[in-house]
Amino acid sequence: MKKRFAVCVLAFFSVALANAQSILTAAEFFQTVSARYGAIRDYEAMADIRAGRQTMEGKISFKRPDLLRIDFSRPENQVITYNGDTLTVYLPGSDAVLQQVVEKSSAGGAGLATPQGLSLMSRYYAVAYEVGQDAVPLDDGSEEMVVKLVLSRRNTSEAFRFIRIAVLPDSKLIRRIEAVTPQGETFSFSFTNYVLNSGISDQRFIYDPPSSANYYNNFLFSE
Repeated sequence: MKKRFAVCVLAFFSVALANAQSILTAAEFFQTVSARYGAIRDYEAMADIRAGRQTMEGKISFKRPDLLRIDFSRPENQVITYNGDTLTVYLPGSDAVLQQVVEKSSAGGAGLATPQGLSLMSRYYAVAYEVGQDAVPLDDGSEEMVVKLVLSRRNTSEAFRFIRIAVLPDSKLIRRIEAVTPQGETFSFSFTNYVLNSGISDQRFIYDPPSSANYYNNFLFSE
């Protein structure tokens, strides 16, 4: 009888241990996503960006360590580039070029879906599963499955109150990021059609605006 009881207890703890080993915490899963992006040399993807009621669409290009460019199809011909030193925004409707020199210490903010951006998020935000570790539909009725995370800020000085991230479970690539400010404003970035490690040239991130454009420097800090 005692032997049978011991066998049952051993079996119970064996099953419990196996289940425990299959559990991946949200922080650990987030680290796998960060490691995935850390191994990517460059990527391009189609981006759907929503800021409040405004909707933008374009092609995003990224190359390590911190080169970034977005060529918009909506608004047509709008361009955003970051070459590691200077942020440049071309607004075709105003025929204006906005430029801002960015300190190296803050260059990691050039993009959320980059190794630098993910590193900053893990440092300043607490990570949790929104639903659980299993993949769920991206949207109600969607057949596309993702793992959903919620990142909550650790202190009130952060720009976003919380950030939601939807991750493709197999590739560990980010499908969508939604960042919500303390004022309730939502910024959403959806990524599709990734092309990884295609050998993007540095020339891709050099932008020559139209000669007729008016230049405005240090626009982020102007009165």
